[in-house]
Amino acid sequence: MVEYRWAEGRDDRLLDLASDLVQRQVAVIITSSTSSAIAAKAAATTIPIVFSVSSDPVQLGLVESLNRPGGNRTGSTNLGVEAGSKRLELLRELLPAARVMAFLVHPDNPGTENQINEHQAAAHKLGLRLHVLRASSEGDLDAAFATLHQLGVEGLVIGPDSFFNTRNEQLATLALHYRVPAVYNDQPFVIAGGLMSYGASITDQYRIAGLYAGRILKGEKPGDLPVQQSTKVELFLNLKTANALGLTIPPTLLARADEVIE
Repeated sequence: MVEYRWAEGRDDRLLDLASDLVQRQVAVIITSSTSSAIAAKAAATTIPIVFSVSSDPVQLGLVESLNRPGGNRTGSTNLGVEAGSKRLELLRELLPAARVMAFLVHPDNPGTENQINEHQAAAHKLGLRLHVLRASSEGDLDAAFATLHQLGVEGLVIGPDSFFNTRNEQLATLALHYRVPAVYNDQPFVIAGGLMSYGASITDQYRIAGLYAGRILKGEKPGDLPVQQSTKVELFLNLKTANALGLTIPPTLLARADEVIE
């Protein structure tokens, strides 16, 4: 039997949901985001936890080290995948004349400051000016998009966050409404009408989580299982959205795509 809990993008609910699973005495807790991993750590001191995060789990305090996690936690990270800087590079490849970009983040995400630093460094190397926009509610999203024209933004990067992941259709619609080319972190945004996504393979990280959960259920200790670093990345493109924005996707970009939605 598998118990599922979903916070609907509200991080303030995560601790209560994790505590509920602890009270039910589940055998293993699997988390799918940095915020949920931190909540599970706070709620479960003995129940094994298998996490999938995009930040450094050592810096987050989830494990003692990648090779020897210790305690009751292990999992996977895509820390080695420089997806943030690559998303800016892809936007620049699509918009070679662009000089001003924006980066939309969720301010409560524990990895936000690291993400901002990574994107600012990448923008500097590319000769771009990067505006950082913050949104933690649907009203914030509307307000952030409304400022794009005033700021002269020519391309937008949506940061990886569970709050954004639960609003992929809204974000894709806003980007099209304000006619701003946007790049996201995962395929569901492109399916919902987003222009382009590039990021670590969620499927690969979930595969690792499933394998580790199985090994723990068979008796292995999570603290003895090294944190795995997922390096597989995926690029998805939506030609219909590109046409609606009046964009021509370069053949070199099309050739690298894992999937093109027409």
